[in-house]
Amino acid sequence: MAIPKFNRLVSTAVPLNIENIDTDQIIPARFLKAVERKGFGDNVFRDWRYDKAGNPVPGFPMNDPRYGGEILVAGKNFGCGSSREHAAWAIFDGGFRVVVSSFFADIFRNNALNNGLLPVQVPEDFLRKVFAAVEGDPQAKFEVDLERKTFTIAATGESVGFDIDAYKQECLLNGYDDVDYLASIRPEIEAFERRR
Repeated sequence: MAIPKFNRLVSTAVPLNIENIDTDQIIPARFLKAVERKGFGDNVFRDWRYDKAGNPVPGFPMNDPRYGGEILVAGKNFGCGSSREHAAWAIFDGGFRVVVSSFFADIFRNNALNNGLLPVQVPEDFLRKVFAAVEGDPQAKFEVDLERKTFTIAATGESVGFDIDAYKQECLLNGYDDVDYLASIRPEIEAFERRR
């Protein structure tokens, strides 16, 4: 499945200042019945967003009209717990292209990158500045530049670099999943086979 290309994003953000958010909190197990990547966004953070009667929980950031955008800013150790790929599907389907945290669980990071969701890991002190910027102005903008591998607080110009595997960076920049990438280098593969 091809993913949308990602190069540069300027967006507001939704703050979720909670540490140790696990994959069951991102998408509860009872919603894992579907095998297609569609529809999971409706239930992302379901048990935090809605009460037992299905009413929006006041005060939860995704229910707060002040917040929006394609960037989710979360506390340390995001995506811990089980290895369910559905967590990345749910966040992406919920309208986010970037998750910012000071630490990601490895399996979640890989699942995110495989599904067009960019995990941006920043130092803890910089993460505090990001939360402060959003809390000070819910319309604060942030810039994510994948080619330069930088995350910037637009109002102050403060910027930090982030790491990403070169292969995954190329895939996101071009909108490739693993199969698309292989198709893109088909001439090189065929040339290699001919030489053998």
